[in-house]
Amino acid sequence: MKFQQNFSQKQQQTQKLAMTQQLQQSIQVLQYNSEELLAFVENQALENPLLEVVEPDWQPDFQKIKSSNYEGEETNYLNQIPDTSTSLFESLIDQVHLNYRDTFLRKLVLYLVEYIDLNGFLTIDLKEAETNTNASSIEILDALTLIQQLEPAGVGARSLQECLMLQTERDDFAPELAYIILEECFEPLVERKWKEIAQRFSIELSEVQQIFDYIQTLSPSPGRIFDRSSELYIIPDVRVMVDENNQVHVRSNRGNQPDVRFQEHYFNQMQKKADKETQVYLKERKQEFDWLKKTILQRGDTILRVAQSIVAHQQEFFTNKNRPIKPLTLREVAQEIDVHESTVSRAVNGKYLETEFGVFELKKFFTNRIQKSGNMSEEDLSADTAQKRIQELVEEEDKGKPLSDQKIVELLKKDEILISRRTVAKYRDLLGIPSSSKRKRYDN
Repeated sequence: MKFQQNFSQKQQQTQKLAMTQQLQQSIQVLQYNSEELLAFVENQALENPLLEVVEPDWQPDFQKIKSSNYEGEETNYLNQIPDTSTSLFESLIDQVHLNYRDTFLRKLVLYLVEYIDLNGFLTIDLKEAETNTNASSIEILDALTLIQQLEPAGVGARSLQECLMLQTERDDFAPELAYIILEECFEPLVERKWKEIAQRFSIELSEVQQIFDYIQTLSPSPGRIFDRSSELYIIPDVRVMVDENNQVHVRSNRGNQPDVRFQEHYFNQMQKKADKETQVYLKERKQEFDWLKKTILQRGDTILRVAQSIVAHQQEFFTNKNRPIKPLTLREVAQEIDVHESTVSRAVNGKYLETEFGVFELKKFFTNRIQKSGNMSEEDLSADTAQKRIQELVEEEDKGKPLSDQKIVELLKKDEILISRRTVAKYRDLLGIPSSSKRKRYDN
């Protein structure tokens, strides 16, 4: 058979979406939260002399808001801002200079302080410290002891066990055997081998329970009270108001967005004396401004449309004190407002909604459906509903005989909520609820 190869020329029209740099940036801008957007705009202003950025002076509309755990407790915004005027390192240095004389031992203390991390733990091995400072093991240990006497209690610890022991040692109200049990039976205590501890110290299980409860009040990271958080508050992108007729209204917080302005006067002055190269430069900078202004407006419009769709589906959350959340998916919102599902995902990630009873991330309102038994024509239940019911069952259980995951499955079935034991375990982990063996209490 003779092999033949024929070549021909054809014209074919195809339609493709070209991911230009500006399109990629527009997608990225939608994904930015309020702080990231401000940083991006300020960076654009550094590259464009014709662009002026006016930072938003955000103030909450509600003088007082309620916490987002639905407990109805009023909280003042200012009370939520931590006092972080001094870092842990600065505090330790001040205490060292105030309490200890200028000796070689103090120099060792100051050296070790440099190796205290933000949690308050010592990060350098004592043998390495000996080598680096030419000090004896006793001198290094003495220096560490002096650090461990400083505030906050627990600072300078080399392990979680030592951290808890240091706090217990300085607490006059600590249970009598708390320190010795932490020192000699830390692992059995954590692993809840309490019968072993009770037999060793000839005490009741209820006493071990009291010691365990006390230890849970201690801080595993004492240095974190000095943590300088760059985000003292969340800047919400939309606001939801409920009027006297129980009607829900959604408004965009455009005042919380950076305002970009064009330096028209400066532009006109430069254009009068500009050569061809400068005119091209000015034209490009003007186009950059127009694009940025349009992109920020589009970002705000998209977030508002997504929020309006969410609120329309979740009206009961804003009007019912029980705050129920109905099943809702990204796809449903995307189809409703005629955008791609990925656009909705970017629009809700890191974006927040402000109400009179708290501030919530938009993605909180998306939850999967759970099949409901009985009348299948009824609306399916949401995962949030199941999680709330699990929380209620655990709160109501006999702490001496906590409910197993299988028992929870059976109780949920009575409420016509059909989920597997594995799903119960997953929801329990999401809620921060320990397993039944770790929830068991030995109170009298």
